[in-house]
Amino acid sequence: MRRIRRTPIHPRIELIPLIDVMTFLITYFIYATASLMRVDLVPMQLRQFTSGKAATSAPAVTIAVDLDGKVFVDKDPVELPGMVTKVKEKVAKDKKTVVYLAIAEGQGRVDRAPLLQELWDRLRPLNMTVNLVGRPGVAAANHPTSGGSAPAGPGAPAP
Repeated sequence: MRRIRRTPIHPRIELIPLIDVMTFLITYFIYATASLMRVDLVPMQLRQFTSGKAATSAPAVTIAVDLDGKVFVDKDPVELPGMVTKVKEKVAKDKKTVVYLAIAEGQGRVDRAPLLQELWDRLRPLNMTVNLVGRPGVAAANHPTSGGSAPAGPGAPAP
């Protein structure tokens, strides 16, 4: 009888499935251990301070310019020459007074850029900080805050 020649089959152990199973088991036990850990808080008695006083906000003066170019100081309409004296009076009452300059959003019937420049020039000799108030523009859109984006209104740039 004739013998068939066969090459001998050598047993082979594949390590890749074994590595996969071991990785799964290690991951499972790490997560199981982390989720089973009990975190105890240190009991602590917090002291109450009785000598403190409530915080108060700094007084403020708002200079507003509407779409028609009218100037208001704290919602009272004023002319440009009288604006400086009214602001000086309010700041003289309290040196911590904060001055805000707000321009109405939108397209008005008059060019408010020269008016804004004149307001700024009249406020500059008073040697006080003037804060411009407005909605964030394109530059602020590139740096979003955690609060989310503001809803787009009329005159806002399209996304």
